[in-house]
Amino acid sequence: MLSFFRRKKPQTPADAAKPGDAGSHYSSEELAAAFPATPEAMAANDVAAPETIPQAPRDHEPVPAEVIAAALDIEPGHPAPSLAAGRDESVTPLAQTSPVEAGPASEQAAAAGKPGWRERLRGSTFARSFNGLFSRHPKLDDDLLDEIETALITADVGVSATTALIESLRKRMKAREFADAQALLTALRADLLAMLHPVAQPLQIDTEAKPFVLLTVGVNGVGKTTTIGKLAKRFKDENRALMLAAGDTFRAAAVAQLQAWGERNGVPVVAQGQNADAASVAFDALQAAKARGTQVLIADTAGRLHTQQGLMAELGKIKRVLQKVDASAPHEVLMVIDGTTGQNALSQLRQFHAAVGVTGLVVTKLDGTAKGGVVFALAREFGIPIRYAGIGERPEDLRVFDAEAFVDALLPETLGA
Repeated sequence: MLSFFRRKKPQTPADAAKPGDAGSHYSSEELAAAFPATPEAMAANDVAAPETIPQAPRDHEPVPAEVIAAALDIEPGHPAPSLAAGRDESVTPLAQTSPVEAGPASEQAAAAGKPGWRERLRGSTFARSFNGLFSRHPKLDDDLLDEIETALITADVGVSATTALIESLRKRMKAREFADAQALLTALRADLLAMLHPVAQPLQIDTEAKPFVLLTVGVNGVGKTTTIGKLAKRFKDENRALMLAAGDTFRAAAVAQLQAWGERNGVPVVAQGQNADAASVAFDALQAAKARGTQVLIADTAGRLHTQQGLMAELGKIKRVLQKVDASAPHEVLMVIDGTTGQNALSQLRQFHAAVGVTGLVVTKLDGTAKGGVVFALAREFGIPIRYAGIGERPEDLRVFDAEAFVDALLPETLGA
């Protein structure tokens, strides 16, 4: 549209009088068509009309020629050519723009199943470390094992887990169990799956618990509140009666953020505002959920460093207060871990587990440049079930953790991949 105003003005009155000149201006009818003002036109162009601005009637009058003339500094009644005469061919019409090209790749929902996992995790350090590794070292020897070892450690699998994997492969290679590098890759895949299969346990909602209380914990910035919003969408789609407790009363706008998620999904939110006692919020929410016959209650908590003993003790207080209403609550303590954290995630989980007894994990931000290998380290050291994996920003990108889809997304499909 900017190119419309950049057209050259006629140099002479004679040039201006030429009806087909590409540098001439447009008539009122053409300008009115180029700048629609009806609600239907706004909707067609995905423009939301502000509530404070009155909507134009359906059959509005065209823009007066005098107003257009004053805006463009021309004489009223000046002749104008067809719009096609001076069209800027370098501008692609909006209607012809491909839906895929209309938004960034990060805004496109991942496909269902394993292809969606590979698409989202291919940029991780783990996947990039193995990309081309076997094509660079097709020979089955110690050099290939050394490259695999380096790739695993770089991807944050951890020294302990990596050493166990490599030593197992080395013994089998010396025993001539592998015919070629493809057989070794298959064995590596099987070993990685063996580490994850025991912890790939989906969250099961106990229908006998009324409500089933899910307490979310984690350090600052891992995405707890966003994860709660995505879980709310998932449970709502499963037709579960749901309630949220805005227990993150420390971070600015955290309560408002959770309320926005609740409003978006049609889920009630119990809140007391910023700086309120988080244990009090959890207590009120659990009582309200019991009174309403709610099936699931998800309680948010403030992010805290695992080294802050005072704040860690506060989590214990929240758990004790919940147990005053329901001795079995919380039924699930879900810890959210940032997939980009690396080996520090082990220390985080160790401290949170000691404070409140973590029963499930959500590993977020695995898309992009996350190393991804920390999932194997967590599984090997703690054996705590991994409930969900975050592989994108949309609600549907919070996936039930699938060990096979995860491993296959990180390893190359073939030696030459």
